[in-house]
Amino acid sequence: MTRASEATVLHADLDAFYASVEQRDDPRLRGRPVIVGGGVVLAASYEAKAYGVKTAMGGRQALQLCPHAIVVPPRMSAYSQASKDVFAVFHDITPLVEGISIDEAFLDVAGLARLSGSPVDIAARLRKMVADQVGLPITVGIARTKFLAKIASAVAKPDGLLEVPPDGELAFLHPLPVERMWGVGKITAEKLHAQGIRTIGDLAAHREGALSAVLGKAAGGHLHALSHGVDPRPVHTRRRRKSVGAQHALGRNPTSAEDVDASLTALVDRVTRRMRTAGRVGRTVTLRLRFDDFTRATRSRTVSRSTAETQVVLNAARGLLEAATPTIEAKGITLIGIAVSNIEDDANLQLELPFDTVNPLSLDSALDSVHDKFGSTALTRGVLLGRDPHLTVPMLSD
Repeated sequence: MTRASEATVLHADLDAFYASVEQRDDPRLRGRPVIVGGGVVLAASYEAKAYGVKTAMGGRQALQLCPHAIVVPPRMSAYSQASKDVFAVFHDITPLVEGISIDEAFLDVAGLARLSGSPVDIAARLRKMVADQVGLPITVGIARTKFLAKIASAVAKPDGLLEVPPDGELAFLHPLPVERMWGVGKITAEKLHAQGIRTIGDLAAHREGALSAVLGKAAGGHLHALSHGVDPRPVHTRRRRKSVGAQHALGRNPTSAEDVDASLTALVDRVTRRMRTAGRVGRTVTLRLRFDDFTRATRSRTVSRSTAETQVVLNAARGLLEAATPTIEAKGITLIGIAVSNIEDDANLQLELPFDTVNPLSLDSALDSVHDKFGSTALTRGVLLGRDPHLTVPMLSD
């Protein structure tokens, strides 16, 4: 549980999400004003926002403000996949992830200092992983509470990182306009302005009873507490994940078959270790590939029984990779990912006969113990020696 004296809550928010996906997938759009959606603006790149274009604005008005903007139709399937890829990174950082929309989430990183560094270190690594593995910019706010972390990320946008230390919360919060507060929309802001309340500090200076008389008891009490930095809500994970996955960006340079296999091996090691730590097993192995022409491919194979054994998953993944080799050779590859789904608790796993055979999981468990005690690079596969150190970064379980 997060202690009140520590800033260990992260709010991670993708920047201009739909527009950023379009710019990622089409190099011609990078650095140019992009509007997603025709009749109504669903998203605008920061280059378009600089001209006053806003989400939910009419398309005609948006083009009047920015006549040279490039309008593209929405691709919801691409945004959905990008969201899944980003949330996979979140879950690589910590199991305590609360998604609040397709492009933002809270993460609780309390207790990870020994393994992963300070919250600022973790947030910086998260941003780099999202950039390298998914190709998207993301802003992260860090604070003691969800409310402050969300405001910090809004202030840090775009593509930034901002920590609000516990001893500087009110100094950060009070000069900001009340519109920055989570839950203060146009109508509420107008009511507050009518009372002479322009900043969060003005709101904090008002009596709770006076605010309740204007906004209602519940809203008045809630906003008054937030204005003093009081927000007891924990990061809440609503459900257990249905899959466990990881991915690795290979870059745009030519990649040998040996390098691709090494990346796949490291990803399988990472995923199966997370599964064992979380007490989960699964049956369906999915390989995800992104090619040099920005197209993608997904291939799956279901094994005969639920497992968290590294070698079983690796064998299935290598079979899928072998089938995709002709396409990789023709197009080139820039990203590889692996996921295991059809997940269940390992307590539900039925023991197999005969019982006197060597259990493959005993070797996996022994390796896990070494990694837990001495770090993920203390003992590694020969195929990974001398390769990208990010392939062996320790990842926490779901």
